[in-house]
Amino acid sequence: MNRLTEEEKQQGYRLLFDGETLNGWAATSHPENWIAQDGLLICQGGTSGYLYTTEQFEDFILHLEYRTEPKVNSGIFFRWTDLDDPVNTGLEMQIWDTYDFPELKKNSSGALYDLVAPSENAVRPAGEWNQVTIHCNGSLIQLTLNGVMVVEADIDQWKLPGKNPDGTDNKFIYAWADRPRLGHIGFQDHGGHAEFRNIKIKTL
Repeated sequence: MNRLTEEEKQQGYRLLFDGETLNGWAATSHPENWIAQDGLLICQGGTSGYLYTTEQFEDFILHLEYRTEPKVNSGIFFRWTDLDDPVNTGLEMQIWDTYDFPELKKNSSGALYDLVAPSENAVRPAGEWNQVTIHCNGSLIQLTLNGVMVVEADIDQWKLPGKNPDGTDNKFIYAWADRPRLGHIGFQDHGGHAEFRNIKIKTL
């Protein structure tokens, strides 16, 4: 756990979480809600806020595992540029306990939040570990959940603030095609318990 294989090392991956400390991470608020324990990066919940990498990344492949308690809502943020405004300046892969939800929406687990619904319901029941890959290369974003590529999007198609390419509304006050791509990676504390491990990244 929280180790790289020799093959991963040769491919250029490195750990973002050492399994023992929060070195390389910082909280926007309530840092006491985030702990490293037993090889896990744990969001204890209870309030709201974010934990983020002090380093910034633009093009990369990110792998990690997560699990949550029932009904917990969280998210993986990336290319997040303004630490005071994660909602509008960070893309988010949705984490939510939507295993039993019959309809796929733009806030279902695995979605590119409020932009693209997942192609299928690949999330596992609450309490089970989920495997995530986030691949960002230029304008292309691919989100993979438990071995299924659930989102493939060209962010350059989002040319207008508050509008998706199909004309539907989204929450964002900026056009994603115009946004800078170098930003932080972070996790959302939405008031619930979530755990993360094996967080590793390869820059492209």
